[in-house]
Amino acid sequence: MTATELRTPEPASASAPSARLAVTSLRLSWLYLVSRRVPAATGLIAALGVVLWAALHWHWSIVGGAAARQVVFLVIETGTAAVIAVTAHGPFGEPERATGRWLPYLRLGAAMLLAAAAVGTLAAGAAGGQLPGGTEAMARNLTGMTGIGLLSAAVLGGAFGWAGPMAYLLVTEGALAGRWTTPWIWPARPPADLGGALCAYGVFAAGIVVLTLLGPRDASRTQPAT
Repeated sequence: MTATELRTPEPASASAPSARLAVTSLRLSWLYLVSRRVPAATGLIAALGVVLWAALHWHWSIVGGAAARQVVFLVIETGTAAVIAVTAHGPFGEPERATGRWLPYLRLGAAMLLAAAAVGTLAAGAAGGQLPGGTEAMARNLTGMTGIGLLSAAVLGGAFGWAGPMAYLLVTEGALAGRWTTPWIWPARPPADLGGALCAYGVFAAGIVVLTLLGPRDASRTQPAT
């Protein structure tokens, strides 16, 4: 055998590791979204967008006046926020927390993706008629309620993330009836109100940060070992 007969090994493609990393990242993201029932949540949000369109198109609660119609829209926004909040619940609990180093990024991405999709879906649903306060008020209200839901998931657990937005809805209904003026009840504030916007988006930012860093409360961690 001569040296000329030796074959020089072909250099490995430099793009191969990057391609494998991209495929792995996409697969991990998809598995996370499926485990959090994000595809189902997206369908529910789309259905709520249709409900909003129908409420505007057929003038639901017009007999009760503007206040009654506003409550109908608040219920739709609250339901949307609750759907986003419960997707924080995962089936794997502590093992996932211990082994998933990408978990905070996945939480952040899923929450932001759903929040943006929800605002866009309800904005599309608003094409059915004139939304009280316009899209600006809807985005503010929905974003703030979503933040409350994410905070609820961090405190109560992802499966109970809906409790915060529902409780806030009850408080808001009382505030509307009592004509409260605090910016912390942002649905009762005018669309361009700076204080209401700061409170709503501040709560959303707090919810995103807490959920990203700490995740939803895991009930199994609070139970004594046996």
